[in-house]
Amino acid sequence: MTEPNNVIVLAATVAYMVGLSLISVYALRFSRNASSYTSGTGHGGRAIPAFLIGLLLMSEFIGTTASVGTAQYAYRYGISAGWNVAVLGIGFLVFSFLLARKYKELGENTISGVLASVYGPRVKVATSVIMIFALQIVAVSTMASAGAVLAPLLGVDRQLAIVVVGVLASLYVGVGGMRSVIYTNVVHGVVIVGGVFLAMAFGLIRVGGLSELQASVPPEFWSLDNVGWSQIVAWLVAGAGATFATQYVIQAIATVEDGRKARTATIWSAVLLIPLGFAAAMIGVCAYVLYPGIESLQAFPTLIGEMDTLLASLVVAGLAAAAFGTIAALNIGTATLMLKDFYMPITGRKVSDPRSLRFVRVMTVAVGLIPLLLALVAADVVKVTFLAKALRAALAVLVFMAFYSPRFGTRTGAIASIALALVGTIGWFLAGNPWGIDNAYVALCIPLVVMTLSHLLRGAQGDARPAAGTQGAR
Repeated sequence: MTEPNNVIVLAATVAYMVGLSLISVYALRFSRNASSYTSGTGHGGRAIPAFLIGLLLMSEFIGTTASVGTAQYAYRYGISAGWNVAVLGIGFLVFSFLLARKYKELGENTISGVLASVYGPRVKVATSVIMIFALQIVAVSTMASAGAVLAPLLGVDRQLAIVVVGVLASLYVGVGGMRSVIYTNVVHGVVIVGGVFLAMAFGLIRVGGLSELQASVPPEFWSLDNVGWSQIVAWLVAGAGATFATQYVIQAIATVEDGRKARTATIWSAVLLIPLGFAAAMIGVCAYVLYPGIESLQAFPTLIGEMDTLLASLVVAGLAAAAFGTIAALNIGTATLMLKDFYMPITGRKVSDPRSLRFVRVMTVAVGLIPLLLALVAADVVKVTFLAKALRAALAVLVFMAFYSPRFGTRTGAIASIALALVGTIGWFLAGNPWGIDNAYVALCIPLVVMTLSHLLRGAQGDARPAAGTQGAR
């Protein structure tokens, strides 16, 4: 992309950021206290239509890590890399029928609150720790991938791009809270979908059409399982866990009117995510033909670099939107957990206290700035994000038990499951997934084994049973 074009694309991206800031300022009217700030309702705030919440949920999961990372894997393995995102859609389909209504009817907007309603207050801190850790990992990979994409397209240093993305996303959500996340991420969702499909169409045209593309890549690039069934199933386990037990999903579900609309919202997310994953993979396949020998992480940005100014501006805005949307959701989710599970219990303050609102605003910005240092050195964005999804899969096991078998296991077993899953999954990841066993399977098995053992040994230990059930599960 030439220097004049860089300036135009940069100007368009800045204009997009200014628009987000104005939306956030408007959302201030719904953030009169800590409760309305974290829930997006109150003081005239109405429930958001299910389709818009579906678009919101989709935009939170299709950050630059997903779009750029999927293209990166497709450059190596072909169209099967699309499962990286498509499994999230499958996860939302399962979520819509098994958990969406239950989450809404329970009336909790934190994952720790959901588990504490069955396993007792001691599990709150353990749940918050693993969730905050997972969300911060996603923030690292999102910022890293955003910097890798936006830096060459905007003609700026990669580290500067990472810092700018992280700081601006943190500031605008810090202003308006959950309501600003809802409004801006709906905009992001539209821009992201448009950007990915525009880039795919441009790539196909540059290659010479689908038939030419088919003739120019190895036959295995068109196999839906070329990346390996073990990897696909691991993505499904981790992706389903990410949808079943992620803080910002629960907060988004809490904004709809009832359980039926909660289910409809998650179905819309699935409808949007599945084709988007394979569109991102097609971009990587096109890049394989057009730019042989490049670094795989640069597959998506290199393609955009050949677009004309108008198309490039739209796609770059979509990638910026992907980063901002994900970071905003991560920040508000993390800050909400810190408010409800640490600040309020320690200080004894209520959500109506002005100091609670001040705390959650400051933390929303602060938790967006903490991952910046790690983002500057992150390399394989898909693997880093996948670890975070795997950690949430461990919580998803406990969520299913809480709703469908609340008397299984013990409260101590639940706490031990979370602690061991955190240590075991990260340790397995750092060890390089020994014997080819993905860390997602470790995250899934640890709570199953620990809760089963605690259930069998409950009589000998004299440990307390979990509560009879949650409100939504009765």
